[in-house]
Amino acid sequence: MSLKVIGAGFGRTGTLSLKLALEQLGFDPCYHMLEVGKHPEHVADWRRAAAGEPVDWPKLFENHQATVDWPSCNYWEAQLAAFPDAKVILSERDPEAWYASIMNTIYPSSAKARAKARNEADAAALERLAMVYEVIWDGVFEGRMDDKAHVIDCYLAHNERVKRLLPSTQLLTFNPADGWPPLCEFLRCPRPDAPFPRANSTAEFKARVSGAGKR
Repeated sequence: MSLKVIGAGFGRTGTLSLKLALEQLGFDPCYHMLEVGKHPEHVADWRRAAAGEPVDWPKLFENHQATVDWPSCNYWEAQLAAFPDAKVILSERDPEAWYASIMNTIYPSSAKARAKARNEADAAALERLAMVYEVIWDGVFEGRMDDKAHVIDCYLAHNERVKRLLPSTQLLTFNPADGWPPLCEFLRCPRPDAPFPRANSTAEFKARVSGAGKR
C-alpha cells in the first residue's frame, strides 16, 4: 500500500474531519496524530524527521493510504518525493480563528501532559511529548507560542510555500466547511450520501481531554 493523499495542512484546520472524510471515500486508513498513540514505535521516526534525518516513509506508512495533521504535514515534501503520484490537500482556516483554536486546545494540552509526565517519570509519555515539541511547538514555531503575530506568520508562510511549489492539478486548497464537492471532484470520487464529517471542535476537544483526565 502507498500513500495516495498527503495532507499538508497544520493541525486545527479541520484535519480530523478531513481524516474521517478521506476514510469514507476509501482512503482508509488515514494517518493522523491520533495514530501516534496507537503506534508508539513511530515516535522515533518522527523525532528523526524533526532532526533532519532520513525516514523510511514507505515503511512508516505501509498500512495507510492517506495522511493529515501533525506530525506528518511538516514533511509533505519528503513524502511526495517518496510517493510522487499522491495528491496533496492543504486544509486552511482563518488565521485568527486557527490561532485561537491552537491556544485553547492542543498547545495547553501538550504543556499539561508534559508536566504530568515529568512528575510521574513516565518515560514513554516524555518521549512522545519530546517529539511533539520538536515537531511542532519548537520545530515550527520556535517555542514562541505566546507571540501571536509570529505564530500566524509561520502558519501563513507554510501555506504559501505549499501553494507556490505545487501545480493546481496536484493540490487542493480546502476548507472543511466546503464539504464534499471540492474534495470529491479533486479525488474523482463519488459523493457519499452521508453528511460531511464535523469533528473535534474546541468544545469537543476540551470535553475529551477532560474526560481522559478523570479516568
